[in-house]
Amino acid sequence: MVNQKSRIVLALGGNALQANPKDTRAEAQIVTAAQTAKPIVDLIEGGHELILAHGNGPQVGQIVGTYESAAAGNPSLPVMPFPECGAMSQGYIGYHLQQAVRQEMVNRGNHKSVATIVTQVVVDEKDEAFKNPTKPVGSFFTEEEAKVLEKEKGYTMKEDAGRGWRRVVASPIPVDVVEAPVVKTLVEAGHVVITVGGGGVPVVNRNGSLEGIPAVIDKDFASEKIAEILDADFLIILTAVEQVAINFNTPQQKNLDRITIEEAKKYIEEGHFAPGSMLPKVKAALKFVESKPGRRALITSLEKAKEGIEGKTGTIIVA
Repeated sequence: MVNQKSRIVLALGGNALQANPKDTRAEAQIVTAAQTAKPIVDLIEGGHELILAHGNGPQVGQIVGTYESAAAGNPSLPVMPFPECGAMSQGYIGYHLQQAVRQEMVNRGNHKSVATIVTQVVVDEKDEAFKNPTKPVGSFFTEEEAKVLEKEKGYTMKEDAGRGWRRVVASPIPVDVVEAPVVKTLVEAGHVVITVGGGGVPVVNRNGSLEGIPAVIDKDFASEKIAEILDADFLIILTAVEQVAINFNTPQQKNLDRITIEEAKKYIEEGHFAPGSMLPKVKAALKFVESKPGRRALITSLEKAKEGIEGKTGTIIVA
């Protein structure tokens, strides 16, 4: 159970922004954000300092795809660089969330301010992830088109599950959050802050200058990093399931209520968590709990967030 007046980083999964993954309209996201705001404001009303983080996979892919489609019809149009597309997604998702959270608070007589910080996240240029880009983004292309893009733009293109060829980018581990001091100042002043959206815009430090690079930082690891920097008490990762499970989707499935660091590491070694799904969530939660004595992490669904916060469900990871 979350202690009274804790500092909490809340990492929102894709279902917190898009109830139907196939419906990527801005109007649909506004509707979903209004529902997402309710459990968020429950926490705020509990007296907690809240920092919100979120993913941006479908949204940034849609932005990239729109520019690619436009350029395909008119080659004179420039394609927006990938870091700028990530910043765009942070802005418009943050806009929807801050509107929804603010309105829900106003409905309850609370007049805290909500602010979105377009956040840059530093990564190591020598991260092994850059040697093997795996994160697909943007539109589908034919093999012939993909080869032209590789030659002309230097993209890395890979075939995606028989559906066509797509650009892939690296997914490096976050090292630092550039705007963390700004976020901390706002939180300590009593404001609700939305940060590291989509994992943040990845940047590398080259001779003192920050340069955006085409990559996607996992939002769970970015959430963990900002939680560490801000000395949060609790990291809560919201996902599509109520609890973490071992032997998932088999007759031997076992849902986990409370696990220790040692148990979590054992389950990871045994391969219980899918690499593109639950594994990064468990690893991020584990990293946060290990970072300082007394820190805890919770993984649960958006629908069960309030009960998870009360210690009635979800999977809590403790030292």
